[in-house]
Amino acid sequence: MPTIQRRFRHRALLCAVAAGLALTATSGVPAGADSPAPGLSEALDNVLSDTRLEGAQVGVVVSDARTGQTLYQRNGDSRLVPASSTKLLTSTAAMGLLGPDYRFSTDVLADGSRHGAVLRGDLYLRGTGDPTMLAEDYDRLAAAVAAAGIRRVTGRLVADDTRFDSNRLGASWAADDESAYYSSQISPLTVAPDTDYDAGTVSVTVTPGSAPGDAATVKVTPPNHYVHIENSATTTAAGESRAISVDRPHGSNTIVVSGKTPVDGTATTSWISVWEPTGYATSVFADALAAHGVKVTGKPVLGKAVPKEATTVTSHPSMPLKDLLTPFLKLSNNNHSEVLIKTIGYEVKGSGTWSAGLSASADYLRTLGLDPTAMRQVDGSGLSRMDVVSTGQFTDLLVAARQQPWFQEWYDALPIACASDRMTGGTLRSRMCGTAAANNLHGKTGSLTGVSGLSGYVTDADGRELAFSFVSNNYVASSVKTIEDAVGAALAAYSVKDAEQQRSAARSERATTDAPAAKDEQSGRADLECSWMKPASC
Repeated sequence: MPTIQRRFRHRALLCAVAAGLALTATSGVPAGADSPAPGLSEALDNVLSDTRLEGAQVGVVVSDARTGQTLYQRNGDSRLVPASSTKLLTSTAAMGLLGPDYRFSTDVLADGSRHGAVLRGDLYLRGTGDPTMLAEDYDRLAAAVAAAGIRRVTGRLVADDTRFDSNRLGASWAADDESAYYSSQISPLTVAPDTDYDAGTVSVTVTPGSAPGDAATVKVTPPNHYVHIENSATTTAAGESRAISVDRPHGSNTIVVSGKTPVDGTATTSWISVWEPTGYATSVFADALAAHGVKVTGKPVLGKAVPKEATTVTSHPSMPLKDLLTPFLKLSNNNHSEVLIKTIGYEVKGSGTWSAGLSASADYLRTLGLDPTAMRQVDGSGLSRMDVVSTGQFTDLLVAARQQPWFQEWYDALPIACASDRMTGGTLRSRMCGTAAANNLHGKTGSLTGVSGLSGYVTDADGRELAFSFVSNNYVASSVKTIEDAVGAALAAYSVKDAEQQRSAARSERATTDAPAAKDEQSGRADLECSWMKPASC
């Protein structure tokens, strides 16, 4: 048993100091001798009596992860908006239907005849959904075209994004999130500006000028001709406050930078989604071709399928799905979720649409024992408030997932409480530190305004693995994350052997105020996943 678990066995059951809650287990009528979890109900009921949950809808289920036996439940059948907890459904369906070794491919094909260094015809760029394509990957494709001896294309550069339909945004996604990078448009051809693989976005860095009154300097990554910068940001005197705004108007690729930054200030970086990522990818590839001495005569064309007679010039395979799971789940990447749903639709149903992908996913969930008719899922990420799932179904999914051949890779990709490395701890890297849940609890977070959730696995003090799900809706407090942390810490510290002793020793202290936000929320809005508040770190 880990040292930190032994240390917590003889403390009050709900020690959650790091979460900012002074909560301990309530005493009450002793549980029956045949209870699978004596004292657990009283302990969790005490956490859930926090006044921040008054008037909210809350669902909680705790099960033995090996047997599926329910150890605790409150409103476990109630359907709730799950936010990013939805990614548990999407990721398991992807692993089950596409497989851990599934790879996307980005291909360059030629349609026409070769005459020495001249291609008399069109050059095609075909995407299949890879959300990890970087500018340097397009540069390598362009270099391979040049290495194949093609120096001039008499026709056009044609972008084939027909693997998916043309619907770029999910059902009921908020209009005011359109330029936000966590709400980027979905296309099988796209570009990411970084190795977080924020597909369909650019990063915009604003640096103060050399003297007060100078215009601020703006740098776009990757450099491209697809977006246009309108910069009115100015440099102010040393010591003044910084207030920089970066936005993109609807239907435009003009990025408007305004505000002020002090001459002694540091650079600030924002991530902004682009309008129509297919055009973005095509533009980046066209620039790369030109840089490698390949001249394309005609203007680019978007959305046209590669002819059957076209021949492959070069291809770029993505990392396998089992590796993509790490940035996807650790950082709660919405774009990855939607790409996977549409890819499932294409591979299983022959149609790269949300409806086909969700239908195939529902069929798969049935094989795991879930009832898709008792939930509603309209996207892959949980960004839509039309999604509703019960905590009982999440817990059933977690129990069923343990029996799958891909479980360990999926489990390792879930965020881990208080694991400081960003690609290990993910959205939980600064949570539950100093408790028995630290480096123990693996879980998926979820956040929207008035919506919060944490579902996953934790090993208790007796070494029993628990599967749990906590989702809350319609609270009006600034955050309820510390309540989730208290649940996680309580489950990690729980011991059947010591429960009666703990129950008699512990006394409850009901929380009556809105406790301070956890560390991951202090740097930005508590109604968003911490990984969505770039450049803040979770």
